Amino acid sequence: MIDQSLFREAMSHLGAAVSIITTDGDAGRAGMTVSAVCSVTDTPPTLLVCINTRSRSHDAFVKNGVICVNVLSSGHQELSGLFASKADNETRFGQARWHERTDGAPVLEDAIVSFDCTIENVSTVGTHSVLFCVVRNIEIGTDGAGLIYFRRGYHPIGMVGAEQTGAA
Repeated sequence: MIDQSLFREAMSHLGAAVSIITTDGDAGRAGMTVSAVCSVTDTPPTLLVCINTRSRSHDAFVKNGVICVNVLSSGHQELSGLFASKADNETRFGQARWHERTDGAPVLEDAIVSFDCTIENVSTVGTHSVLFCVVRNIEIGTDGAGLIYFRRGYHPIGMVGAEQTGAA
């Protein structure tokens, strides 16, 4: 059997995009920073999102049944840290501008891209819930460097537009 600390160390060498996932509904507004998001299929457009079952936001996501995956830019490091902290939701959501799209989950106005989804299926694997989220709306936002988490730190990745070519 693989040692848990060895597995965690190995996974720190797998760079991942950083997102803030959000929800709102009868179970309340919630948000958290995640790096476990990936595409499942484009027919229908579906994302996979993993959330620790012990997270204080877990039940709100599952009960509300809606989720927005807000992919962060390199300028969102502080916001990412805030949504990963124990700060209350009022403080978290008060540090950025948000709006709603399809089902009421908060959409980060300056995200690189936001995927507004409904949660179609939840499966529990070990300590995490795996959410299968059907995309209902997409909002492509800002140009600029993306944000990845690699070796326990934030790193900008990929410049687009004028930043990439050096144009002014």
